[in-house]
Amino acid sequence: MENDERSWQAVFEHVVNRSHLATAGDLPGILDEASVLVGALAELYLVDLGQRELHPVRERGGTSLPVDATLAGRAFARVEIVLSAAEPEPAHLWVPVLDGTERLGVLRVGLPASADPHDRVLRAQVWALAGQVAHLVLSKQLYSDLFHRVRRTKPLSVASELLWQLLPPKVFACERVVIAAAMEPYDQVGGDGFDYAVDDDRAYVAIFDSMGHDLHAGLTTSMALAATRNARRGGADLVAAAELADDTINAHRSGELYSFATAFLAQLELDTGVLHYLNAGHPAPAVLRDGRVVRLLDTVSRTPLGLGNLHRGKPVLLREQLEPGDRVLFHTDGVTEARSPHGELFGLERLVDLVERHEAGGLPAAETLRRVVRAVLEHQDGRLQDDATLLMLEWTTTDQLGLLPVL
Repeated sequence: MENDERSWQAVFEHVVNRSHLATAGDLPGILDEASVLVGALAELYLVDLGQRELHPVRERGGTSLPVDATLAGRAFARVEIVLSAAEPEPAHLWVPVLDGTERLGVLRVGLPASADPHDRVLRAQVWALAGQVAHLVLSKQLYSDLFHRVRRTKPLSVASELLWQLLPPKVFACERVVIAAAMEPYDQVGGDGFDYAVDDDRAYVAIFDSMGHDLHAGLTTSMALAATRNARRGGADLVAAAELADDTINAHRSGELYSFATAFLAQLELDTGVLHYLNAGHPAPAVLRDGRVVRLLDTVSRTPLGLGNLHRGKPVLLREQLEPGDRVLFHTDGVTEARSPHGELFGLERLVDLVERHEAGGLPAAETLRRVVRAVLEHQDGRLQDDATLLMLEWTTTDQLGLLPVL
């Protein structure tokens, strides 16, 4: 395989130049044309919304692969390049396809017999190709349905369709903060939602849970998310954002049908680790430090958004000083109140224990939450009685390049 910079430069140039006038369905063919320039063959797999399976984008491009117990799944879960050299297949690399630190799927890169799959230069080039593919997937799915169809193993409800279009990526990381989220059931979720934004000196996070599990609940969550986002982008503080959401939901009440959403809004100062937060009737997040819960944030019962009385009882803005490495675990009640068929609650203690065990195993934050959500599903024999959402915020003073593999 040609590993010199000019050969790989031709690959990258071909992908970019051909993509300008391409549809989403053209991407597999573009990868064929580009990868053959270095004697390789690349096949793209995207993960489904529930992050259970990796599905080939190309029609007849292969079979779907489970995330658990496959080499492709290991590359996805651990965000690392994995070599497959099983006979009689020629050697190939499984490469995670990342938008930043958001995992979209994997790229299978077939190698010719002359290639050294352990060569660091080769691995760096296929890593860069997978990153380029991720950007194309995100840009093309804005005006194509193909990638959306590939990532669905079953139809979404209308409420889920609405919410998934509003939510930010499930994971973000930079030098001073890591944010990861997980939400189930991905095809029927109606009342849960989350939001975040990161700028130079602060990170904003929010989690919502509306009354009900239908389209009306989805609309309520969408209003809460849009109102708080609108206030934030206009320069308003957390209190003003909560008040705007309260007014918006209350103003669009349908007849005698009450709508409300619990919410927890927080803003982290990235330089100091000071967390300002406001609780609107939501379960208290847990602060995790050195493998244990050190406190719950604001367990006082407060007024949810949409009941129209936040102005009469001014929302309380509270403050918490985090230490480097602290993680704040937000959740909806569908996680801790999940009941087994025998009536046993999942509970906060079990939730924290699972998070800590997976984190201690060196898993990325997004993979930790994926596995915790799987545990919640298993606790209820695969049938959630309520939407279950997790969001984890970590303040750190260390370089997050450690989230990416050493090639």
